Amino acid sequence: MSAIYKLPLVMDPQPEGGFTVTCPVLPELITEGDTPQEALENVRDALSALLEAYEYLKRPMPNVLQHAAVNRPVKFETLIAVP
Repeated sequence: MSAIYKLPLVMDPQPEGGFTVTCPVLPELITEGDTPQEALENVRDALSALLEAYEYLKRPMPNVLQHAAVNRPVKFETLIAVP
């Protein structure tokens, strides 16, 4: 079973197209995608790479990387465009 993390994310549209996703509590976490869905899907890979980097560098994991409780609902916000 894979780990579940609860992190705040910020998605910014880019002037040249596409979207950048960052995490205010993990400045090292940054990714992008051509669509909002692709950008959010890329967060998983970016977080995985960040976890590997912490392990490789023997740095302690930040407190924000504590596993979320899977038996409770996870709250999140999203913006939905309606035509």
